[in-house]
Amino acid sequence: MAAAVTAMAGVAVGTFAVTANGASRPEAADRRARPTIVLEHGAFADGSSWGGVIERLHADGYSVVAAANPLRGPHSDAAALRTVLDHIKGPEVLVGHSYGGSVISQAATGDPQVKALVYVAAFLPGPGENALGLTNKYPGSTLPGALDPVPYTNADGTTGTDLYIKQDKFRHQFAADVPANQAALLAAAQRPIAQAALEEKATASAWQSKPTWDIVTTQDLNIPAAVQRFMARRAHAHTTEVAASHSVAVSHPGLVADVIEKAARATR
Repeated sequence: MAAAVTAMAGVAVGTFAVTANGASRPEAADRRARPTIVLEHGAFADGSSWGGVIERLHADGYSVVAAANPLRGPHSDAAALRTVLDHIKGPEVLVGHSYGGSVISQAATGDPQVKALVYVAAFLPGPGENALGLTNKYPGSTLPGALDPVPYTNADGTTGTDLYIKQDKFRHQFAADVPANQAALLAAAQRPIAQAALEEKATASAWQSKPTWDIVTTQDLNIPAAVQRFMARRAHAHTTEVAASHSVAVSHPGLVADVIEKAARATR
């Protein structure tokens, strides 16, 4: 009887090992093949704006990094993002929201680890272009009237202007399809962008050489839909349009995650 129990245990253990190995090895290989998703927020936001998107990507087995964007200028912000990218092992998909699109366009240039770019209600500047000029290419942005400029002085004595969105105008301007209480939190926690960052011209555009996806927000009051469509067509991007505000990652996290995953699957 003891011998039979031992034999049965051996069979059970052996069966479990085969089943476990058979299930885990493909899963481990699948995870290794998946790119890391790197999210770059834009102006008037921070990394928490990607919360709903991150939850969905994690649930589907993706590693995610939501980088902190200094919002000082495309070149210096791209250098900060490069330190994050250089620390990650393996392939990456870069995702930029709003001004974050300018940053990923610069940071990904010449980097073979970056396999795809995803722009979310974002800028795709060409060399010599800046966010301010692109915003004004077509009418529709009401951002100037919602801004709250705050002068600052650096430690070296140089001065500049930080731009916020006035809190009482934030929801209408930036997040009209986000619940009021959530929009109020976003308004209070918003991070300012240096005015000079919107005027700094791009010198490189990774979308010219890398596969590109784009989410165009048709109810956007920051970057008019016509501007977004122009940039998406020029980049030959795989484009998804949605009736959403500029804060589409908050209001439609499932859609944003789906587009990111499409880009990620196309790289494998």
